[in-house]
Amino acid sequence: MKIGTFDFNTSATFIIAELSANHNGSLETAKETIRAAARSGADAIKLQTYRADTITLDSQNEEFIIKGTTLWDEQNLYALYEKAYTPWEWHEELFATAKEMGLLCFSSPFDKSAVDFLETFDPPAYKIASFEITDYELIRYTASKGKPIIISTGVATIDEIQDAVNICRNEGNNDIILLQCTSAYPAPLEDANLQMIPNLAQTFGVMSGFSDHTLGLSAPIVAVSLGARVIEKHFMLDKSIPSADQAFSLDEAEFAQMVQAVRDTEKLLGKVDYTLNEKREHNRRFSRSLYVSRPIKKGELFTNENIKSVRPANGLHPKYLGRVLGKRAARDLEFATPLSFNDLEQNV
Repeated sequence: MKIGTFDFNTSATFIIAELSANHNGSLETAKETIRAAARSGADAIKLQTYRADTITLDSQNEEFIIKGTTLWDEQNLYALYEKAYTPWEWHEELFATAKEMGLLCFSSPFDKSAVDFLETFDPPAYKIASFEITDYELIRYTASKGKPIIISTGVATIDEIQDAVNICRNEGNNDIILLQCTSAYPAPLEDANLQMIPNLAQTFGVMSGFSDHTLGLSAPIVAVSLGARVIEKHFMLDKSIPSADQAFSLDEAEFAQMVQAVRDTEKLLGKVDYTLNEKREHNRRFSRSLYVSRPIKKGELFTNENIKSVRPANGLHPKYLGRVLGKRAARDLEFATPLSFNDLEQNV
C-alpha cells in the first residue's frame, strides 16, 4: 500500500500531525503550524473538514450540552464546532502549503459534501474519525473514492469495526488501516490498550496503527514496537495558543522528539535475520574455541586438563570438544596453540 509517496512496503512508520482546532481561527497560524510539522519530521498533516451544521444541530436542548469530559464540559456542541472548525475556504492554501513543505495532506470528512469538496484536492487518503465509525453511509461513500482509508476505532464495538471493514471491501477498497484509539482527551495511559494494535491487524486482516491522545511520548514508542504502522498525534505551533485540543497536543519540539524516538524504535526493531553480517562475523573472533591450555607432547592424550574452550575463536569450534578428548596429539603443541584437526593423530 502507498499513501501518496509514502510506501508501506518499507519498515517506516507513517507519522501524521493532526492540525484539528489548533489554528485558533487564524489561517496564518494554520499555515505556520503546517510548516512546523514539516520541520518536526512528520510525514503528513491531517485536517478536519466539517461545518458545525454538518456535524450536529444548532440546538440548546440538554442533550446537545457536553457532559462527562474534563475539557469541554457544559459547552454546547454546535458552539464548540463553530469555534473549532477549519474554514473550507482555507483548504486550498493549506493543501498548497503542505505541498510546498513536502508534506502529504489529507483530511477527515464528516459528511458526503466534505468528501466531494476534498476530492477537488485529490487527497492521497481519507481518515474516518472515531465518532463517525457508525456512519456507514459516510464510510461507504468515502471508500468508494478508491483512496486508502484510515479508520479510528475509539468508540466502536467489534461488530461495528467489522462492518466498517466490510463496507470498504464491498466498495472494492482494500487499502484499510485501523487505528487503536482511546477517545478520551487526554487519555489515561492505563486506557491506551496498545495490545489492541496487533490484534486489530490479526482480527481484521488489515494494517493497524495508533491515534494517540495520551500525554507524553511513551505510547507512540510502545505502539511502534507492537507493530503500529501509523502514528497520529495532535500538533500545535505553540502551547500558548488557546485551542480546544491544547491539553493533548505536542508542539514542534515535542513532536520532533517523538518522531526521533519512533525512528530510533524502528532501527531497534530491525528485522528477523539469522545471517551473520560483516559486523557480526568480525566480532566472532572474540567468541570461544579450543586451545591448548598446557604443553602437549606428540602422542599424548587430549584431556580436559590440556584442552580448554576459551576466547578468541582461532581454534576448533567448542562443539568438537567431546570428539577431541581421548585422541592423541599428532605433534608437540605449545601452550596457547589454537587446536586444529591437523593436530590430531586421526582426523575427526
